Amino acid sequence: IDGKARLISDLFCDGLGACIGHCPEGAMKIIEREAEPYNETKVMETIVKAGPNTIKAHLMHLREHEEYEFLKEAIQYLDKHNIEIPNYVEEEVKTHSGCPGSQQLSFEKKETPEINDNSTRPSQLQQWPIQLHLVSPEAAYYRNSDLLLSSDCAGFSYGDFHKDFMKDKSLAIACPKLDSNKQVYVEKLISMIEDANINSITVVVMQVPCCSGLLQIAQHAVANAQRFVPIKAVVIGINGEVLKEEWIRS
Repeated sequence: IDGKARLISDLFCDGLGACIGHCPEGAMKIIEREAEPYNETKVMETIVKAGPNTIKAHLMHLREHEEYEFLKEAIQYLDKHNIEIPNYVEEEVKTHSGCPGSQQLSFEKKETPEINDNSTRPSQLQQWPIQLHLVSPEAAYYRNSDLLLSSDCAGFSYGDFHKDFMKDKSLAIACPKLDSNKQVYVEKLISMIEDANINSITVVVMQVPCCSGLLQIAQHAVANAQRFVPIKAVVIGINGEVLKEEWIRS
């Protein structure tokens, strides 16, 4: 940052493994041992002394690794001490240095033409990425949108998935059975509700019992958010038909 590597106490280690691992001059070495618990407030006390670019890098780091509770704590610290909060969201998009497949992209809306036997139906996808672990709840395409939260299998099971469910909606997909750390999913949905101000959530799941967990995640997020958004539940049969479609009011 600003031409310097920032080395700090292991008191600040959050276990993400994103630190510098090698020095060509042999000035540092990595060892494994017990460290004190991570403390975001103490981290910020040191971070702010290094200047705005270091603050921005730290916030981007927390956001990139989905440490939203620490990110909230860091922003609260800056606000409490009247320190300007940098525009770390936009900067991350411009200087994205992670996996190219997780870079945020927005697509133009596509008109749906009349379909005949020789037609190719256009994709209604408006964004990238779409996997819930990879998306940022603060991305521009979620703001004031209607969210489609779909199980991974539903898009392959229902023939008109794009036309009937994806059109004019932002998208996030997940598997409630196989995905890990589903609490992060709840936190991301809460952020979409409170920060991105989404209008509604349509949850599309398969009829298999394990898939219903995705609807439970959405309901848990709405129950713990500071504002209410309606949830529409859609259940797709394993033969590709819509078995149920209803609004969940609470």
